[in-house]
Amino acid sequence: MKISILLPYKENFSPVYAGAVSLFVNDTSKISKYKQRITVYGNTKFKKKFSINYKNLILKKKILNSTSKIYVENFLKIESKNKSDIIEIHNRPSYVKQILSKIKSNIILFYHNDPLSMYGSETIEERNYLLENCEYIVVISEWIKSQFIKNLNPDHSLLSKIHVIPHSINKIKNAKIIKGKKNNIIFVGKLNSQKGYDIFGNVIIKILNKYKNWYGIVIGDEEREKLIFNHERLKILGFIEHSKVIKLFEKSSIAAVPSRWEEPLGRTGIEASSRGCATIVSNRGGLPETITNGIILKTLSENELYDRIEYLIKNPNQRKKLQKNSILNFKLDHKNIVQKIDDVRKKILNKYFFNIDKKSKLKILHITNFNLRYFGRLHFNTGTRINNGLIRLEHNVLSLSDRDLVSFSKSLRDYSGAKFLNNLIEKTIHNFEPNLVILGHADRVDAEMLTDIKNKFRNIKVAQWFLDPLSKKGPDYLKNKNRILDKDKCCDANFLTTAPDALDFKINNSFYIPNPCDQSIDNLKNFNNEPISDIFYAISHGVHRGTLRSGKLDEREKFIKKLLKKCRNIDFDLYGMFNKQPVWGNKFLQCLTNSKMGLNLSRGKPIKYYSSDRIAQLMGNGLLTFIDEETQYGDFFNDDELIFYKTIEDLAEKIKKFKKDNYKLKNIARKGHNKYHKFFNSTKVANYIIDKTFGIKSKYFWDKE
Repeated sequence: MKISILLPYKENFSPVYAGAVSLFVNDTSKISKYKQRITVYGNTKFKKKFSINYKNLILKKKILNSTSKIYVENFLKIESKNKSDIIEIHNRPSYVKQILSKIKSNIILFYHNDPLSMYGSETIEERNYLLENCEYIVVISEWIKSQFIKNLNPDHSLLSKIHVIPHSINKIKNAKIIKGKKNNIIFVGKLNSQKGYDIFGNVIIKILNKYKNWYGIVIGDEEREKLIFNHERLKILGFIEHSKVIKLFEKSSIAAVPSRWEEPLGRTGIEASSRGCATIVSNRGGLPETITNGIILKTLSENELYDRIEYLIKNPNQRKKLQKNSILNFKLDHKNIVQKIDDVRKKILNKYFFNIDKKSKLKILHITNFNLRYFGRLHFNTGTRINNGLIRLEHNVLSLSDRDLVSFSKSLRDYSGAKFLNNLIEKTIHNFEPNLVILGHADRVDAEMLTDIKNKFRNIKVAQWFLDPLSKKGPDYLKNKNRILDKDKCCDANFLTTAPDALDFKINNSFYIPNPCDQSIDNLKNFNNEPISDIFYAISHGVHRGTLRSGKLDEREKFIKKLLKKCRNIDFDLYGMFNKQPVWGNKFLQCLTNSKMGLNLSRGKPIKYYSSDRIAQLMGNGLLTFIDEETQYGDFFNDDELIFYKTIEDLAEKIKKFKKDNYKLKNIARKGHNKYHKFFNSTKVANYIIDKTFGIKSKYFWDKE
């Protein structure tokens, strides 16, 4: 992995004249767990650089061309030859658009100043662009965050991209340093009125005149504004190296930061507090966030600052208490802050460079119909079974019932509920950031939305499973074909209960899966009992109805009528036909317990490997099961595990045969049940979906590749 850090143009990455951004980047990069992968890019004339990996961008200025744009173009030339996995841009939002117009990259934008005063983020439109196109935005204070989101109305998923990570300093281990402090009052910063130097200058002269054993120290410079203060006990040191500044904080008792400017954060407050100064700050911008134990000026005036300094001079115990607590309660040390920055980097790595293997624990969003609105009528459906398998594999599974959601959210503005559903899914993905999205018959999920999600989260995989018949000679052929093809191109894998090579059309990356049984659902073991009925068969006219549809005739009813005539002495337990209503929920499972045998008859002409989920319910619960041999289930089961029939006459004879041989019936039912649970269980099917989607090589009983 490669991380490139792009500094602002003219930022001096040198200990000789380092600004706050350079100090932040140097301090955090050199102890980052990714330090060997970080390269800092900048432009400075100073020969002495910080010791971490740094490349100076040499610029050739051109007439009428922006130097900043030339600077970024030079960076892009290097980037095009050796692409970074993450680009971190500091304090220059305008660089984001220029970079993304040339290359696709994962950008973290760092703000060290007020976004509303910076070119590239002044307008609402510009800040919305940054929110949508940056992977994350790091701000150094809550105040900067409040400025960035001012007048915006972003949803929570976009707001979650913003992380508050302040500047930092290495923490002192104990408070013994307080014993060595001298009567120094220190000011560090630009020597101008915006930083409050005029206020400090007038106050320090009065303090030094009154308190003869106290001294003043001023560190900083200013070319544009000249504020002159002189006193024999006031040392004005100009700009000095940062390490020397820290030493002077350690020796000083009081630090003053009376800034008029809305400070984005205020590094002086952090450094002074970390070194045990009794620190006084104005209530401007992010300055109050820099101190844990200190004094915040209620009003910014010479009188207020004078009174606070004098109070600390006159009350040494209170002064020492503030000094001690500033050290003990200090939280903004390098170790904590670097951990937060590395966590943001890790989020990107997990999102786009997460290596999936058999041991990986995934975040999975499973979208299918869990039938909540029908009160558990189909609590044993395939979606629930696959969900159970995913959870048994110890993955973090978030389940969305798409058809329930559209049903509950329909309105005059959103008649189908699809807008609500797709908006909900998109926001959920932004918040949950799954590794895998699995769809099951999720027809209202928009393919375009999924494609957009995959562009934003390039590590997300999408898979769909489909249970309905896809044979040209089966029911709803065109409808089902269009349903599966609607999203096959945005799916990394498609899973069918029909053999893909038996279809007359191509589905991208398609694989066969058996209808899964589930140990927590299919637990009847009828072969251990003495059921009162011979053979069970049930159909329905749709779960959404719950009852028979008047005037509708299922083609399978004709088959059953003929079968009944050929099996006069067989006790059939039939539902969903001949004016007998379908059975649902737990009553369905109770009805299963009443039969020794079950007929696995699906709609349409038999096609390779296709069966409805009926087969899992029958074999999974230990019924002797009959199936048409044209389904080619003989590839998976032997004659002593599953009964194959050629014709209706053959089926009738075999039913009558096994009615007479209860011992053999039970043995075959038991062997079929055991094999189905061993090889076709929901955990294996769920694992197969994951393995095929992520290209993990594994062997499965039904996979004939």
